[in-house]
Amino acid sequence: MQNLQPAWTPGSWTDVVDLRDFYDGSLGQSTRRLLRRHLRQLWPDTHDLRILGLGFATPLLRPFLNEAERVIAVMPANQGVLHWPPEGPGLTVLADESDLPLPDSSMDRIVLMHALESTEQVRAMMREVWRVLADGGRLVIIAPNRRGIWARLERTPFGNGRPYTGGQLARMLRDNMFTPVSLSGALFLPPTTSRVMLRSAPAFEQVGRRWFQTFAGVNIVEATKQIYAATPSRASKRRAYVIAPQGF
Repeated sequence: MQNLQPAWTPGSWTDVVDLRDFYDGSLGQSTRRLLRRHLRQLWPDTHDLRILGLGFATPLLRPFLNEAERVIAVMPANQGVLHWPPEGPGLTVLADESDLPLPDSSMDRIVLMHALESTEQVRAMMREVWRVLADGGRLVIIAPNRRGIWARLERTPFGNGRPYTGGQLARMLRDNMFTPVSLSGALFLPPTTSRVMLRSAPAFEQVGRRWFQTFAGVNIVEATKQIYAATPSRASKRRAYVIAPQGF
């Protein structure tokens, strides 16, 4: 019988190649479509905006490439980096999640995926996100739901690291100078590779969002920056980052 006991390891990053392979598979492609739909509902128009993905957010960023002013993906050093998008100039950067190589208030939209549950530096990372997010900007965090089955199975990247309840995400955001504005769930279908089940995923999402929010595979929270908060202090240190080489 499948072991459903959680194996939550704070600070455990999934290797970037494993993340890529998951999203190339049938379950990962379905996951990508569902999460893109949720994100697009939150951000229906990103014309002339600057968008940052932190962690492994590239599966969600492609729809914005021809719409936003700028799209950048920062991949943490402990996870690794891949060239993206594969058909054009690289838009990925390898960096420490607690020391982003970006100017203050330079991003209008930031999405964190496969980041919060993996880092050991939650406060430092969130203070950096606060620093680079523009006043009036929006942050979306996608994190495994502690009460959902996805966090209890290691067949997906959402079974790695530290999961969160919606309440825990809201408290973490307030503690780091953000104001949560919405909370929703996604991935109500169990993580299966059955083609029949995957074709039913949109129907599962509709039913789950209406009746079974508690059992979502991931929590999706949107937040704004508290601009009246004091600027977070940052230790001075030399930045080290690498742009992924062409043709990787």
